[in-house]
Amino acid sequence: MSESLKGQFLVAGKWLRDRNFFKTVVLIVEHGDEGAMGLVINRPSSIAVAHALAEHFKLPDTDEMVYVGGPVEPAALFILHNGARYDDADAEVIPGVFVGSNATVFESVMQAVADGDPDLRFRIFSGCAGWAPGQLEGELARGDWHVYPASAELIWEADPYLLWDQVLQKVYEKNRLVPHTVKNPEWN
Repeated sequence: MSESLKGQFLVAGKWLRDRNFFKTVVLIVEHGDEGAMGLVINRPSSIAVAHALAEHFKLPDTDEMVYVGGPVEPAALFILHNGARYDDADAEVIPGVFVGSNATVFESVMQAVADGDPDLRFRIFSGCAGWAPGQLEGELARGDWHVYPASAELIWEADPYLLWDQVLQKVYEKNRLVPHTVKNPEWN
């Protein structure tokens, strides 16, 4: 491994047809000699957060959905949030965005949600994406993924269904050698 991809987006290439990753944007939350872990940030499920966590927390009924974080450990829950006071510095993925999976973090963040903290942003994920040592590097070398710097603005995008197209366009703009589509082909 040459450089950690923690805090980067993996953007599925147009030719990546694996049903788990077709048209996905994955936030890499861990990457090292032992492999990599990420969360698919643009695949909401049909399960409301308030419903999924009803046995543990009394939450306001909102339109927040649980996201499908990936095919690995689908019963495990992860949370991305912007509350530095709820997590330790090791959990910071990018400046101002933290990842947690333990009960203490969930309790703290969900209590803040129940209390109506207006500044708190969060997303709950069921499962994650994982790569064995060297596997992700092989997929990158094969061209399955594009790498793009993650940003809180894109993580909290209001319409996750548009995110893959938006980030892929940014990848194309950054790497003009990559063929890209234009809205009006006659302008070429």
